[in-house]
Amino acid sequence: MTYLAWLIFLVAALMEVGGNAAIRMGLRAQSLRGIAAGFIILGAYGMVVNTIKWDFSRLLGVYVSVFAVVSILSGQFIFKETIPLSTWLGLSFIVLGGLVIQFGPR
Repeated sequence: MTYLAWLIFLVAALMEVGGNAAIRMGLRAQSLRGIAAGFIILGAYGMVVNTIKWDFSRLLGVYVSVFAVVSILSGQFIFKETIPLSTWLGLSFIVLGGLVIQFGPR
């Protein structure tokens, strides 16, 4: 996997987390603008992640690992959530699965 692909995955994950966060905050504040911004960001995420020319199953299988890491780190550092050990353990399984998908035989 190239550095460009990792960068695209990281940008896409940040966009997906950001879009979901915007919708979440928009719903809580009853802000139609926040919700609309989230929709736009999520639509743009879909465009970005699909610029990588892989089989769809492999693309999203590996991407899910990156998204999961960014999601949990965002919860911890942006939303100031306490992440339980069970979540970190689950994340390790997700990342391991992404590695199997990426580096397993084709």
